[in-house]
Amino acid sequence: MSTATFNSHTIASALVEESTAEATAAARPLAAVTGAELQAPLIQGGHVRYANLDYGASAPALTIVSAYLNEVLPYYASVHRGAGYASQISTSVYENSRNIVRDFVGGRPDDSVIFTRNTTDSLNLLAGCLPQVDGEFAGEVLYLDIEHHANLLPWQGVPHRSVVAAATLAETLDKLQSELAQGGVSLLAVTGASNVTGEILPIDRLASLAHEHGARIVVDAAQLAPHRRISISEADVDYIVFSGHKLYAPFGAGVVVGRPDWLDAGTPHLAGGGAVREARLDSVSWAAGPARHEGGSPNVLGAATLARATQVLAGLDQDAWHAHEAAIRSYLVRGLEAIDGVTVHKIFADSLDTIGVVNFSVEGFDAGLVAAYLAAEHGVGLRDGRFCAHPLLKRLGLPSGSLRASFGVGSRLEDATRLLAGIEGLKRNGLGWDYVVDEGRWVPANDHRSYPEWAPNTPGTAGAAPCTVD
Repeated sequence: MSTATFNSHTIASALVEESTAEATAAARPLAAVTGAELQAPLIQGGHVRYANLDYGASAPALTIVSAYLNEVLPYYASVHRGAGYASQISTSVYENSRNIVRDFVGGRPDDSVIFTRNTTDSLNLLAGCLPQVDGEFAGEVLYLDIEHHANLLPWQGVPHRSVVAAATLAETLDKLQSELAQGGVSLLAVTGASNVTGEILPIDRLASLAHEHGARIVVDAAQLAPHRRISISEADVDYIVFSGHKLYAPFGAGVVVGRPDWLDAGTPHLAGGGAVREARLDSVSWAAGPARHEGGSPNVLGAATLARATQVLAGLDQDAWHAHEAAIRSYLVRGLEAIDGVTVHKIFADSLDTIGVVNFSVEGFDAGLVAAYLAAEHGVGLRDGRFCAHPLLKRLGLPSGSLRASFGVGSRLEDATRLLAGIEGLKRNGLGWDYVVDEGRWVPANDHRSYPEWAPNTPGTAGAAPCTVD
């Protein structure tokens, strides 16, 4: 690779010269998000606008959604069994959220919509609903080795098989077809887009393969749903799961949408109030429908804001949406590949479509140290580690982790420019501050930056789960 010198002016100028249309598409956020002008303190003094390149972990709330929350909050009350005015309003909002989310994913009229804590919770719920005959599972779950742990670990407690993805997507589909052809698979569990590299899988083709061999399919759309419109009825997908916190909604809320027969017959996910028709001292008659799995008081505001976020995304011009994201991604990939010693990682040699995720590593520097440096010295936030996808990182030759920049509708070209300038500066000049490992994470030494008084710990010292040990 050739060595290039970057700064915020030369990078932006080069992009404008290369493609004015691309620069225009990415110059401004596509939609307003809360915290867009957040000021981050720099370790060397002063403040800078926080460049949030960690959308893949939790995306900022859309300002429309934040305003909606403030509008709904005065009416917040217990749902389903309250006769009072606020309870009636809250119940209406909560139940209507199911219809909104079903429409967002192009669901069938009879598809169940069950609210959960997050994507992981949704997949664990579905794992308890796999069909059984005379107490024995009616088939196995088949999944790839590229999955997030949310779509990996729940299946290890039931009969399962795994397939190691091939070097190309085409070969991987062939391997899945061969495995399905052996029979005995009841469910194919796949990601819609890799949380590590952003590569999109063809869910319509995967659904066709599954059905051809008598299996159903569940799509983990935690990463895909915030970036692409999906129609599960058109793609013939049986189940889809995703989370509000990645879809520009605050609070922990997730959802599973899909065919009701397995869900109505499955083990209730949360045994408790609201999940029953009749409870006795030593037995119970369980409810059908979403109530079967939503025991206890639900996350009303989480469901409501998730639904509102889907409405905002559904209203975006899809061409502008995709152009905005593609412009930032292609610019960032070109810039990273032009820096000597930086490698951009991908799973498949023939992948054609990607969401707003770029995975890379910097030769000679631990990923966690690079992330700490970018945050402290440049006000850039991105993710480092193994991204809850340990088998994939090991197969990519990154057992100790890598770096992930992820972005979305609230991002702008300047965010990518700041990241590139930071990486080029690191390669050219090295670190500008001393860093130490504190509770498993790299942090600046002698960090005297001030933080909000309500923050209980300075960032980096509140305990961490670095996920670096096999």
